[in-house]
Amino acid sequence: MFKTYLKTAWRSLLKHRVNSVINIIGLAIGLACSILITLYVVDELGYDRFFPDKDQIVRVNTDFNFGGREMRMAQTSDIMGPTLQKDYPQVEAYTRIYNNDGDRLIKKGNEYFNEKRVASVDSTFFNVFKLPVIAGDVRHALDKPGTVVLTASSAKKYFGTVQALGKSLQIKYGDSLKPYQVTAVIKDIPANSQFQFDFLFDMQDVQYNWGAATSHNFYTYLKLKQGTDYHALEKHFPEYVKNYVIPYAARFMDVSNKAGAEDVNNILTYSLMPLADVHLHSDRVQEISPTGNIQYVYIFSAVALFILLMACINFINLTTAKSGARAKEVGVRKVFGTDRKQLIVQFLLESIVMVVVALVFALVIDFFAIPAFNHLTGKTLYFTTLFRPGFLVMIILLPLFVGFVAGIYPAFFLSGFKPVQVLKGKFKMGAKSGKFRNGLVVFQFAISIILIIATIVVYRQLHYIQTKNIGFVKDQVLILKETGPLGEHATAFKNELLKMPEISSGTFSGYLPVSNSFRGDNTYSTAPVMTSTNGFSMQNWKVDEDYISTLGMQLIKGRNFSKDFGSDSTAVVINESTAKYLGAGDPIGKYLYSSDSKGNVLKYHVIGVVRDFNYESLHSNIGPLGLFLKPSPFMASFKISTSDISALIGRIKNVWEKFAPGMPFSYRFLDDSFNDMYQAETRAGTTSIVFSSLAIFIACLGLFGLAMFAVEQRTKEIGIRKVLGASNAGIVRLLSREFVLLVLIAFVIAAPVGWFFMHSWLQEFAFRTTIAWWIFAIAGGAAFVIALVTVSFQSVKAALANPVMILKAE
Repeated sequence: MFKTYLKTAWRSLLKHRVNSVINIIGLAIGLACSILITLYVVDELGYDRFFPDKDQIVRVNTDFNFGGREMRMAQTSDIMGPTLQKDYPQVEAYTRIYNNDGDRLIKKGNEYFNEKRVASVDSTFFNVFKLPVIAGDVRHALDKPGTVVLTASSAKKYFGTVQALGKSLQIKYGDSLKPYQVTAVIKDIPANSQFQFDFLFDMQDVQYNWGAATSHNFYTYLKLKQGTDYHALEKHFPEYVKNYVIPYAARFMDVSNKAGAEDVNNILTYSLMPLADVHLHSDRVQEISPTGNIQYVYIFSAVALFILLMACINFINLTTAKSGARAKEVGVRKVFGTDRKQLIVQFLLESIVMVVVALVFALVIDFFAIPAFNHLTGKTLYFTTLFRPGFLVMIILLPLFVGFVAGIYPAFFLSGFKPVQVLKGKFKMGAKSGKFRNGLVVFQFAISIILIIATIVVYRQLHYIQTKNIGFVKDQVLILKETGPLGEHATAFKNELLKMPEISSGTFSGYLPVSNSFRGDNTYSTAPVMTSTNGFSMQNWKVDEDYISTLGMQLIKGRNFSKDFGSDSTAVVINESTAKYLGAGDPIGKYLYSSDSKGNVLKYHVIGVVRDFNYESLHSNIGPLGLFLKPSPFMASFKISTSDISALIGRIKNVWEKFAPGMPFSYRFLDDSFNDMYQAETRAGTTSIVFSSLAIFIACLGLFGLAMFAVEQRTKEIGIRKVLGASNAGIVRLLSREFVLLVLIAFVIAAPVGWFFMHSWLQEFAFRTTIAWWIFAIAGGAAFVIALVTVSFQSVKAALANPVMILKAE
């Protein structure tokens, strides 16, 4: 019986070739999109879930609220991990990760390579994070200074083999080389992990002011004992603050009374976050690696579901559109004894067969589309992942599920025909009575309009970001990173480049106004003794005298740093946000106070005020900032003006090789670094365009099917109208009118829904554009034009038909 059903289903698919091809195209596109997005979602949800003890691992987070400025940090102090393990038996192990030292210059032969995927970790790292080992004993691999653990790829890069145990890496520090012994080699860490490191150095070599309970520069992870509720451990953090933070804070802050001690508890709070939640649920600054966004996972999942549903709707509409052609078939089969149950099975099987064929094409599409999809999303997804057990089960079950969803309504619809009415030629069903099918088309176009609105709003926000006056000039600024090897020759290198006519100014600094640049925060006060009322948190940037002019910042009060003033070593140029903390009046000449690691008071006099500028992404408000004359030789920026960028870069590289022979030369432009801050939004915008286009295309197929159905059911009416003198234009208007109404209804539904979701999305930005009325006009107009063009094809075809032939056929 099943073989007969299958054979009949295949014959039906071949018999109705045009209908089948359109159905297969829609289903293939829908399935291909859904499979790609499923790969993306599974990868995002799988971050760090491969660790055996993932459910026991948590990260300590810090919330700092001081002087009206709130900071949500992913880092804690160096003492927190060992202290928590010592004081609380719930903590089985801890490990810290430190990567503030930046990149490492590693020598291979006569060349140096600038390695970015580096970190210093505790010897307990592998007690918390169990990673597959190729060689060595990771339990004790980092017990001694001068040791390093490599991944397989880094071992092959420097030694040509993973068998690198006992060999040495030469790391450049200043003018000397320091050897690090390879004590273990591990497999490459999976791409869907926050720990994207190829070199893990021992923590003992880190030069740091150890024991500073209020300095937060370490990522601290705890492995809790089995069955421990991390929320219960969080309740002990106020006790930790009382025992360790308050005594240390007393060095530079007045905590001599109860109120002062309570202030510290209000200023500094800690919390725990499960390891598996970090990637998608953290919104903290200075994450160990770029995080994802659970909202985009939800959005992508919804888009995948909607596109698949739209493909299924197409199947329903295109199948019912051919109902007249199959009515007699159903009537004859019922007369010969086929019951309705058998017909339902038959039609469902036809649906499943069509989905299977579409799935084959979908897999072919995905095979070629995955590289482009990886580029679009920044992922590293592989087609072979689809053949892993979990995905393979999904691939096998997908045709059954989609075939059932797409085919259940047509199966009941077609099997419900009355054989007597059909065979007597009395079967008739007008398009206006097909409220269900019209509703499906309304759903399709509502989703399409929402996607169009979303795309326009995303790109409007991106344009706002690109054109907003952010307070500094980001165009034509060349950044030379990792300039540390210049050492004492940094000034000579800068002066040599300034001789080039294409370079107007240059600066060495420790920070640039983009999120991926190193940042420094410290606490300051307006009086020598800090309290909760006169203190605030402020970013402190190390710059030279040319920083403000090179980046085109606007000095609105006072003066810039100058070599003519020896006292500028204790001076500070502040932004407008900092000036507010100094009270009313002219801030020039006022003082800011801080302290060093020994509790000594440091005093800085204000010499200038720069206009507020966005030094982080527009997601964040502008906070207090101070520029200090402490030139940092690790990053140089130059203002250039030339049409031949490549020639200028070549000349700069020649100068570099003169002052830093053999050292790697790397550069980029400030506007590229600025744009990197909005990669997620840019990718969302591009993704919206792609999937909006596909959704509209699928919706058009559905509308095409409904137009076929309408024309098929009104063939006789069209013939009579033409005989009675109706014009071709009148026939087109008649057939198109109801579909235009469907798009109008879809717009009325989609407009408020689209506004709600995009308004919510824009709230993530401290600086944002508005949702203008014309966005909805464009979205509705585009849907209207697309629908009209789609329907007109069938309407014009019907209007041009010979009425004599139509009526003769009737």
